[in-house]
Amino acid sequence: MAERGAWWREGIFYQIYPRSFQDSDCDGVGDLTGIIHRLPHLLTLGVDAIWLSPIFTSPMADFGYDIADYTGIDPLYGTMEDFDALVKAAHDGGLKVILDLVPNHTSDQHPWFLQARHARDDPHRDWYIWRDPAPDGGPPNNWLSEFGGGAWAFDSKTAQYYYHAFLAQQPDLNWRNPQVRAAIYNVMRFWLRKGVDGFRVDVIWHLIKDAQFRDNPANPDYHGGRPPHEQILSRYSADRPEVHEVVAEMRAVIDEFDDRVLIGEIYLPVERLMTYYGKDLTGAHLPFNFALLSAPWHAREIEAIIADYEAALPPGAWPNWVLGNHDRPRVASRVGPDQPRVAAMLLLTLRGTPTLYYGDEIGMHQVEIAPGEVRDPFERNVPGIGVGRDGCRTPMQWSALPQAGFTQAVPWLPVADDFTHENVVNLSADRRSILNLYRALIRMRKTHRALVTGRYRPVAAQGDLLLYRREDDGEVITVALNLGDEPVAIATEGRGLDGEILLSTWLDRDGERIDGTLDLRGNEGVVIGKAI
Repeated sequence: MAERGAWWREGIFYQIYPRSFQDSDCDGVGDLTGIIHRLPHLLTLGVDAIWLSPIFTSPMADFGYDIADYTGIDPLYGTMEDFDALVKAAHDGGLKVILDLVPNHTSDQHPWFLQARHARDDPHRDWYIWRDPAPDGGPPNNWLSEFGGGAWAFDSKTAQYYYHAFLAQQPDLNWRNPQVRAAIYNVMRFWLRKGVDGFRVDVIWHLIKDAQFRDNPANPDYHGGRPPHEQILSRYSADRPEVHEVVAEMRAVIDEFDDRVLIGEIYLPVERLMTYYGKDLTGAHLPFNFALLSAPWHAREIEAIIADYEAALPPGAWPNWVLGNHDRPRVASRVGPDQPRVAAMLLLTLRGTPTLYYGDEIGMHQVEIAPGEVRDPFERNVPGIGVGRDGCRTPMQWSALPQAGFTQAVPWLPVADDFTHENVVNLSADRRSILNLYRALIRMRKTHRALVTGRYRPVAAQGDLLLYRREDDGEVITVALNLGDEPVAIATEGRGLDGEILLSTWLDRDGERIDGTLDLRGNEGVVIGKAI
């Protein structure tokens, strides 16, 4: 069962994309020592845990999501000693450390796969998914790769196809094989013994495939301009019922250690997402809730998303919210230039664990990448329809120094063109900046228990206005968000909106009394407190 008061329920997570956070050795790529150097920023921000995208040994076909050694640190990022130093420095500062576990697939350079493709009778053969060609000599079925093209690669030496849900350089492991499960669970134990506080499990809903390898059905709603793999529904290649046994086993490994967390990456509709909490909440502590990543930025749409999510949660399950990550366009670009502050207030006042993506606290926007500078294999395989992920992975903007203070070399991706103004140093000095709003929101969240443990109560609203209340014993917090650019005046009588403004998105109304009418500027949000 979920533990009341657990750190992962009350804390705030911060995702670091290590390649882009801070370069310490002048090779243009971020590294572990660079992260250590920038921990003071995270402590000042006030977050409680850092989640690192993959840092394991990898040929970097998919920038670390193709792992060649699950218990090694890639030299690009440093050494195991650097990792140990990062864990110690983080823990000394009160920060938890979460690693990205990628168990669905390995690199094609992993020793397991090199052995598996050696011969059909190799002991590691069944660690991966191999099938004979179809009668016509083609792929075994119609499954498609999420990175474009078919999902089966032919191995001429052994005359069979192997399955890859992503790149051909990322062969899928066979999670129906108990030896595979045991090997990955031992990988988890290795890092947990080194002091890691938990895992975010990559594409956890992909782990089990249909035992009969049936063709996926066509998607009747597919239209041009969407990624090609969406032409079919992944009915048989993902989210199979047996996956929940695997998630429960992962949770059991986590539970061998005190006070750790299991997070699942799951892009599924809300009713299917909920099953990943597991029977009696013995699955993932936090199946990632990505509903806001693709939501139209309209008050009624968001209100409905919150209501549906809250209603679907199993008894005792703990919610979570995400506004940005390494796979989706930056929130500052999705919601428009005037709404990132409102988005920040939404994320940090909803019920549940919030996850911030590096750079969102300074309003980093999606960067347009010139064709000759594209690094993302997804964009290279499926160009021209906007699937590229490079634009949300550009270097962190620390200062107005060359390359934004990220590196003294040529960075692996270009720095955004606004870095001389929009950076940590400048925004720290601006009392009303978005960075100082994030700091204030996090301080407020830590000060008012209603924002952490309080119930969520929607308040009826219309148009561009989103209203809700957080209630805990002895305190009511009301959040009023104007998602439009026109001012609104709200009569407070009978709506429980009277009280004192604790925080506004423009950091200029603290302490203002609300009695009778609440006036909101366009693109403004406020948090109102009232003791009961």
